[in-house]
Amino acid sequence: MTDSFDPAHKFPRLSHDGIKVRNLNVRIGDANILKDVSLDIPRGQVTCIIGPSGCGKSTLLRTFNRLVDSAPGVKIEGEVMLGDRDIARAAGMELNDLRRHVGLVPQRPCPLPMSIYDNVAYGCRIHGLRGKERLDAVVRHYLRDVGLWDEVASRLSQPASRLSGGQQQRLCLARSLAVEPSVLLADESTSALDPISSRKVESLFAELKRDYTIVMVTHTLSQAQRIADYVIFMYLGEVIEAGPASQIFNNPQNDLTRRYVDGVFN
Repeated sequence: MTDSFDPAHKFPRLSHDGIKVRNLNVRIGDANILKDVSLDIPRGQVTCIIGPSGCGKSTLLRTFNRLVDSAPGVKIEGEVMLGDRDIARAAGMELNDLRRHVGLVPQRPCPLPMSIYDNVAYGCRIHGLRGKERLDAVVRHYLRDVGLWDEVASRLSQPASRLSGGQQQRLCLARSLAVEPSVLLADESTSALDPISSRKVESLFAELKRDYTIVMVTHTLSQAQRIADYVIFMYLGEVIEAGPASQIFNNPQNDLTRRYVDGVFN
């Protein structure tokens, strides 16, 4: 495989200065899952969404790439702006295009039923990148980005299912990055991993924020304390407090936030 990686091989990225959420309501049937959510998620940082189970964290995350649309009876009001586009409705943008700009690393590793190489190349081919030399360069580049190249370089043609859980999750991350998203979503993407693999993924997120805006749902306060630059605390479908991680963890302004981060939340 070639060592070259020409930036011209990259897909165009969506210019933005963060995600701006305004008066977002998400209803599923009779349940109001998100209630008048308004916030600004900063560009080029790791933002962690925290809060107890069932508070709407994953629903908020999934509005950013329209996965929430798959719920029966869903109704969405408000705006989610990325650059000049309202991605809550993907106005003027096809879903495939939206999900290229807003990638997702899921809770459990989900490699495609194909080779390690083809997992990384898959999205590139869908979006029109052709030619073995070009694809080789992309695959090598992004496997290196996620720290997987040295572990798999000699077996790229083997099924991805043969990788360990931690390796599979890093492969899924490489697959998301290969189509050059502007935003990377992570829905508890380390919860199914062992502690060593989990720390590797956390380290990757800390490095990748130089080039991507990362939004992560986590149930683990210690994880948010390790990697978050910005924190959103949610409760019963509402944003209770949002701000720099240092403020949320060291000097929260809301008593509910304080009790949650102190571990005395009822």
